[in-house]
Amino acid sequence: MAPDRQRAGALTNGTVDDGPGRRARSLADIAPRLRAAAARYGTPLYVTDAAALSDAAAELAAAFPDPWIRQYSVKANDVAAVVARLADAGLGANVVSAGEWAVARRAGFPNARITLEGIGKTDADLRAAVRAAADGDPLRWIAVESADEAAALAELARRAGLARLDVLLRFNPAVEPETHHGLAVGARTSKFGLADDELAGAIAAGGGPGGSLRWRGLHVHVGSQLGAVDAWRDAVRRGLALSALLGGGLPEFDTLDLGGGFPVVPEDGGPRPERFAREWPGLLETVPADRRPTRLAVEPGRFLVARAGWLVGSVLHRRDRGGRMVVIDAGMTELIRPALYGAVHPIVALTSGGRPVGLDPGSAGALAGSGETVPTEVHGPICESTDELGTHPLPPLERGDLVVIHDAGAYAASLGSTYNGRPRPAQVLLEPDGRLTLGRRRGRIGALG
Repeated sequence: MAPDRQRAGALTNGTVDDGPGRRARSLADIAPRLRAAAARYGTPLYVTDAAALSDAAAELAAAFPDPWIRQYSVKANDVAAVVARLADAGLGANVVSAGEWAVARRAGFPNARITLEGIGKTDADLRAAVRAAADGDPLRWIAVESADEAAALAELARRAGLARLDVLLRFNPAVEPETHHGLAVGARTSKFGLADDELAGAIAAGGGPGGSLRWRGLHVHVGSQLGAVDAWRDAVRRGLALSALLGGGLPEFDTLDLGGGFPVVPEDGGPRPERFAREWPGLLETVPADRRPTRLAVEPGRFLVARAGWLVGSVLHRRDRGGRMVVIDAGMTELIRPALYGAVHPIVALTSGGRPVGLDPGSAGALAGSGETVPTEVHGPICESTDELGTHPLPPLERGDLVVIHDAGAYAASLGSTYNGRPRPAQVLLEPDGRLTLGRRRGRIGALG
């Protein structure tokens, strides 16, 4: 099973080359602030670079400019302080539950900029959406996953006396995404969405064209960390064809949501959002002008937040197991992706022997002034043998030294747990001017259980 590599570009002289027109803040620039954050707030600690969030949002907007609807997938990072920065950057919010909906509202999103999707929507979630619409404050749309869900939503809307409730159908395009199999949600065998021959049945189950649901279009999501545009192109082509077909009997069928999937790190020349966007005009030409969707959306998550996040940890133990090994206080409770997917997140030392270390401009992101680096196994603190973070070139480390894990802004805090009785880490924002602001306090041990 190939690891999911969540890196963006090559580390050269400590700076990440992040594509034309963009250079991320270098580790050399950020390391003193990471050490300062650890001293002030303790470890393990999430630090989010606010400037990197803005850069990612700007790149997305350049690729998919207005009137494209750009939604942030909240599941990637559901810390309200982080979500709020993306609200400020002009994005909407895509949520999959009432809990994420509450986070989006706390972050400043109005219902009109929130979309409700996801395979796990409960009756309570659907009732909340219907209630908001009945109160005159509807969500932008709800995407349904099955005929059963369409029927349940239609019945709730009918009972509430709603004349129309905007709904999309999630379409499973049955493609083979160029990604880790665990991220390939658009594959034919995945649990997500409706097959092409199930769409008409879902519409009928939801009351048909004249019922309480207003059928507005299709939602198509291929998968995450796409390594090429081919499967995405095929999925969009199929979505456009079906949209044109279904729109013949549904005059308000005007929306196509293309989901996300843009890779965080275009390793080996992987595609940036602009590369996906370049496919769009040619695909649109495949359907008649009067059958083309007029409302278009994308909804990335990982692309917007992953590169902005750093996870700082402290060394607890050093071992010699036929090679150097360290155990740190950050692990699968803070970043489960290595254990879940075999994801590779680079780890670099911030201190060695209790002293700050600086960036070595002659090496690929290693730190100098700290002695020779050697391959070092890094393990987390959890009482599970699978709590492994990989092998990384590190200098001599001792208890109390600091290390930082790269690209920990996506599916880290939102997938975190309190297993082993561990309170959730604090979340700190590194402002563009270098200030540190507390976005979320560290959890309390007394609150566990």
